[in-house]
Parts: sequence; structure tokens; C-alpha cells
Amino acid sequence: MNTVAATERPLVMIVDDDEAVRLSLQELMLSVGLDAVGFASARELLDTALPDRSGCLVLDVRMPGTSGLDLQQQLAGAGRDKPIVFLTGHGDIPMTVQAMKAGAIDFLTKPVRDQTLLDAVTSGIERDVAQRARARVSRQHADHHKTLTRRERQVLRAVALGRFNKQIAFDLGISEVTVKLHRSNVMRKMHATSVGELIRAWEALPADVREGEPT
Repeated sequence: MNTVAATERPLVMIVDDDEAVRLSLQELMLSVGLDAVGFASARELLDTALPDRSGCLVLDVRMPGTSGLDLQQQLAGAGRDKPIVFLTGHGDIPMTVQAMKAGAIDFLTKPVRDQTLLDAVTSGIERDVAQRARARVSRQHADHHKTLTRRERQVLRAVALGRFNKQIAFDLGISEVTVKLHRSNVMRKMHATSVGELIRAWEALPADVREGEPT
């Protein structure tokens, strides 16, 4: 039971080349019930296979090798877009603007009040929990979408674009009765009980799936 609880707790990943800072931040996170792990460099983090858990990153900006801002870009490019809280003793306005434009939760300067940092980390975790929930729903819809035939995918796309059965029948060169049959199959396979649910399921699909639909 304790193992399950541990895997469900958010994980805060701290990247700072100052060992004393890393240990202090880890202790702070642990004191409020958050798991924490420290890394001495951006490379150390990138080379580590991290567990699939909600959480956020606390990054220093100026470190030997890859900087915190560069790490932010690399993580985003690799699809490892965990929310980031920057914590640095050497920040300036251009750095802050760059970090926030790239999606950082906050840009804090050392020394920082414990509660200020914890508030930022909490915001990051909440964002990550929401992102992960949306990603799970998107994957579920994508799995359901894979069960559709090509014609059913065409009908789904048309319905999502607001086309009526008669219009879909004309566009696809099939009868309205056949459209209704396909539409019923789509509703069942996509686990939708209403057109509204079906449209929301369509909109939740990954962009590459929607854009790759046959016409």
C-alpha cells in the first residue's frame, strides 16, 4: 500500500549544480509530502529515465554546460514538457521574459521564501496533472478512432465539421440511410452517447490524427 501511495505522489525534479541547494530544496519538498530528486546538471537529468509521474521541475539558470533556459528548450523539443519553476541567483529581465514566454510557471530569484517556492511548485504540479489527464483522454479517443473504417472516419470528420446527413451523403456519394448507419457505428465505437460528445471526442484527438483524415 505504501508503494502505491509513493508512486502516486508528485515528483519534483531539482536541477542545480550547488549540492547544498539541491539537498535543501529536496528537504523542503519532502517536508510537505512531495517526493524530490536532485540532479547536478542538465545532462544528468536528460540521461535519466524518469518515472511516469506527475510533477514539475525546479531549474537553476546558470550551470556548467547546458543552462536552465537551454534545458527548457531541449525538454520541450523532446516532448518532455514538464512544468518548470526557475530558481536562480543570477536572473535578469530578458531571462525572465524568455523563460515565461516558453511556458515557465515562475521565475524566482534566490533567496526565496519557502512558501513562495512551494506555491509555484504546487501550480506546476496542478498544471501537469491537468496536462496528463488531457493526454490520457486523447489517447483513449485515439485508440477508439483506430477501430473505425475509412468511411466511418470520413463520416466522423464531416459530423464534427457540422455537416448534415444529407450533405454528407452528397459529399461521399452514398445514400442518407448509409450515412445514418455509419454514424451509428461511429457513435458506438467512439463511446459517444450524443453528437456533442462525439464532437468533443474528435476535438480531443491528436492534431496529426485529425489532420490526416481522408476526405
